[in-house]
Amino acid sequence: MELTGADILIESLKKEGVDLIFGYPGGAVLHIYDALYQQEDITHILVRHEQAATHAADGYARSTGRPGVVLVTSGPGATNAVTGIATAYMDSVPMIVITGQVPSSLIGNDAFQEVDCVGITRPCVKHNFLVKDVKEIANTIKKAFYIATTGRPGPVVVDIPKDITALKAEFSYPETISMRSYTPIEPVEPSAIEKSVELLLSAKRPMIYSGGGVVLDGAWDELIEITQLLNYPITNTLMGLGAYPADDKQCLGMLGMHGTYEANLGMHNCDVLFAVGARFDDRVTGNVEKFCPTAKIVHIDVDPTSISKNVKVDIPLIGRVSTVLKAMLEVLKKKKQKPDQDALAEWWNQINEWRSMDCLKYDRDADIIKPQYVLEELHKITHGEAYVTSDVGQHQMWAAQFYRFQKPRRWINSGGLGTMGFGLPAAMGVQLAHPDETVCCVTGEGSIQMCIQELATIRQYSLPIKVINLNNGVLGMVRQWQEFFYQGRYAMSYMESLPDFVMLAESYGHCGIKVTKKSDVVDALTEAMKIRDKAIFLDFITDSKENVYPMIPAGGGQNEMILI
Repeated sequence: MELTGADILIESLKKEGVDLIFGYPGGAVLHIYDALYQQEDITHILVRHEQAATHAADGYARSTGRPGVVLVTSGPGATNAVTGIATAYMDSVPMIVITGQVPSSLIGNDAFQEVDCVGITRPCVKHNFLVKDVKEIANTIKKAFYIATTGRPGPVVVDIPKDITALKAEFSYPETISMRSYTPIEPVEPSAIEKSVELLLSAKRPMIYSGGGVVLDGAWDELIEITQLLNYPITNTLMGLGAYPADDKQCLGMLGMHGTYEANLGMHNCDVLFAVGARFDDRVTGNVEKFCPTAKIVHIDVDPTSISKNVKVDIPLIGRVSTVLKAMLEVLKKKKQKPDQDALAEWWNQINEWRSMDCLKYDRDADIIKPQYVLEELHKITHGEAYVTSDVGQHQMWAAQFYRFQKPRRWINSGGLGTMGFGLPAAMGVQLAHPDETVCCVTGEGSIQMCIQELATIRQYSLPIKVINLNNGVLGMVRQWQEFFYQGRYAMSYMESLPDFVMLAESYGHCGIKVTKKSDVVDALTEAMKIRDKAIFLDFITDSKENVYPMIPAGGGQNEMILI
C-alpha cells in the first residue's frame, strides 16, 4: 500500500521507537502534523518557541540515553531551532531535528519562509539531509538515527520540502543500514590496552579524569569498577558529574575553572593521567601550557579527532568508553603487578591535606540567603535523587558544586555552548520522560527569562517541575568577571525592571513562592516537593555579591586558583 511522505515519516519514527516529538507547527509541515493527528502511538508536545523544542528533546535524550526528536517548520522555525541544535552538538547529544522546507520547485527562489537549512546548520550538526524524493524518506530517517546514536553522538537535521510530504510511495523500512562514508570506530588493538594498563600500574601519583563520554555511553559501572579496583583518586568534569558517586571517598569533586582545590592540584601534580571520555576543553585545562606538566596521559575517546586536539596524549585508546574499560578490566584482573601501595598511600595523604582546606566553604552564619545554602538543602530534601537541570552562570556552578550527584543522567546542563534558557525546557523533556520523578530546574533571574514562555507548555501538560530561581538581581557570572577583571565596571550586568516572578508564575496557572528569609528556605523546598499536579516557582532572593569559588583566572594554570 502506498503512503504519503508524511505518513512514511511517521511510520519510520514509530519503527525507531519514538514516543515523543517536541515541536511547533507551520505551513511547511502541516502534512506531517495532519499525519500525527491521525495516529496515537507518538505523542506531540507543543512548545511555545522552537528553541524550547530542541532543549526539551535534549533534556529527554540526556536523561534517557535515547535520541530526542524535534519537528519545526521552515524559515524562522528552523532558524529558531539552531541554538538548541548547537547546544546538543557541543555536548554530543543524540537528536533528530525534522525541519519543513518550501516546495521543491521554490527552493532557491527566496520563497516565503525559505532558508538554506542545510547550509545554516552544517557547522553545528553531526550530519544533515535534504530529502529530494519521497522514496528516500524511510532510508533517510534510518540513516539519521544511525548517525545520531553511533560513534560520538550528535544532532542530525532532516530537511523535507512540503511537496515531498504530500507525494505517495510504497513504505518499506530497512532493518539495518550501512554507509560507505560513515563507519563507527573499530575495536582497540589489544597491545594498546596492555600498554595503557602497564602505564596505569606504574603510577606513583595517578589521577582519573572522567568526562561526559562515560555518561553518554552508559559506562559508569565499568568506571566505578576500575576506579575502585585501582584505589585511584577520580575527578569528574561538569558533563561527567554523577558517573562516579560524589560521596565516595575516592571522588575529589569537579575539576576545572570552578573545580575543587584537591581535584585541580591532583591533576597538576599527577604523574599518570587516565582521561576517560573527556575532551580536555579549556574550562578544564586552563592554560594548556601549564596543564599536567609532569603527567603521562592515557586517553579513551570514541572520536579520533579529540585525541591530542588540545593536549598531546601518550597512549590513545579510540573506541567506546564501555568497550575499552571492559577490555582494560580483563587485563588488570589477570595482571600480577599491582600499584605501588606505599607511593599511593603517600599520594592519598597529600590529596587529603589539600581536601582539608574546604575550598567550597561559605558564610553559613549569614542572615541573607546564600545560594550555596539553598542547593545544599535541596540536596538533603531530595536525598540527591532528583533530576536537576540548570541554565548557565553562577547558579550552574553552585549546583555542580553543592548538589552532590550520586547517579548518572541526573545532571542536565548546557556545558559546551553555555546556553541561557536551556534549563526550563530541558526540565520539560526530563519530566515527560520520567513522569514520576522529581525534576528541579536551577536557574537565575536572567536565564529564566530566555524561555519563560514555556511555563505555558508546562501548564498545558501538567508537569510538576520545581523551578529554583536563585535571584540575586544581577547577571551573576558577568558581574563576577567584571569585579575580578574589569575593576568593578559593571556594564549592563545589573537586571532592572525584573518581573514579579510569583505573580508571573501564577498568571500561567502555577504556584509561586517568594523566599526572602533564610529561615524559610527549608520549609519552601519541602512544600515544593509535595506538589505533583502543577509546577512551583520558588523565587529565592539571594546575596547579590556572592562569588563562585574556587576560580582559575583566564590564562592561569590548575595550580593558580583564586580562593576565598
